[in-house]
Amino acid sequence: MTAQLIDGAAIAAKLRKDIAAEVATLAASGHVPGLAVVLVGEDAASQVYVRNKHKATVEVGMRSFEYKLDASTSEAELLALIAKLNADIQVTGILVQLPLPAHISPERVILAIDPNKDVDGFHPINAGRLFTGQKGLVPCTPVGSMILLREVLPQLAGLHAVVVGRSNIVGKPVAQLLLQADCTVTVAHSKTRDLPAVCRTADVLVAAVGKPAMIRGSWVREGAVVIDVGVNRIATAEGKTRLCGDVATDEVMPHARAVTPVPGGVGPMTIACLLKNTLTAFELVNGKK
Repeated sequence: MTAQLIDGAAIAAKLRKDIAAEVATLAASGHVPGLAVVLVGEDAASQVYVRNKHKATVEVGMRSFEYKLDASTSEAELLALIAKLNADIQVTGILVQLPLPAHISPERVILAIDPNKDVDGFHPINAGRLFTGQKGLVPCTPVGSMILLREVLPQLAGLHAVVVGRSNIVGKPVAQLLLQADCTVTVAHSKTRDLPAVCRTADVLVAAVGKPAMIRGSWVREGAVVIDVGVNRIATAEGKTRLCGDVATDEVMPHARAVTPVPGGVGPMTIACLLKNTLTAFELVNGKK
């Protein structure tokens, strides 16, 4: 058996095309979703992410509002901007790019965002909505992971899913989404006893630990689908760096049914699902279906 590589770039492109069509329909009736992205400081990676988000937002026909603030911006000033964006009817989605400077509390910033405009899905109210099965905003990477998973396994009911990682951003929300899909879910982590054996029980294995090539080929049962959420930058022999996931892909390929590659798997889905969340936020803010 040689695993299928799940083409996240192609699936993300189709999702963006579908979103653009929905936005065009809304625009024809005089309604245009708007995404506000706030960047505090000069973090190089964050600047790239914000640039890519702006480009993708404009390409699907949404309004894009960018706020680039100096690293010395106070927490009070940032909270005042968020309050202004909460009240702005043209802004239907708000994202504050993390990480923030050390003097600003990310928890207080997340709590300040209107839950119906929280396109990152980090607000405790959105976490509660997900936990109780209500409509809300779910973190983008878990949503994208589920879309990729359903490309190869449209019917998930009854399957055993193992999620390696318990973060609030990926591990916990993707476990909730798998439960909603009627999977039996095990959440494993650094304190799990005999982690390789637990992984070998999975029909669906989601790796979200942030450790390069941690999931080895011998950890994967025959025919499992592996979703690699990890994005790690490692050094090469040439003195450069390359991206690597949490899965040792070459080892896993002979055993798995399908694997998401890194790069080109879950990564491209993140911004596409941010746009999807911005549409959902528009519905929540405006009370529309």
